[in-house]
Amino acid sequence: MTRATSRRRAAAALATLAAATALVLTGCSPGASAKPGGAQSVSGADEATVKDMQQKLDDAESAAAQADSDAAQNN
Repeated sequence: MTRATSRRRAAAALATLAAATALVLTGCSPGASAKPGGAQSVSGADEATVKDMQQKLDDAESAAAQADSDAAQNN
C-alpha cells in the first residue's frame, strides 16, 4: 500500500467517523423527542440537518469504497 493510498483511506475513515458522530449527536439533541420503539421525531430544521448529515455519511462511505477499489487496482 502506498503512502497516498494510506492517507486516502485514513481521510475517508475520518470523514465517515465524523459524519456518524454528527448523526448521533443530532439524534440526541434536545430538539429530538423519543417515541416508543426507539424511533425519534425531529422538527423540520433538524430533519434537514439529519438528511444533510446522512448524505455526507453516504458520500464518505462511497469515497472509502472508491479508495479501497483504487488501492486494489494499484496492488
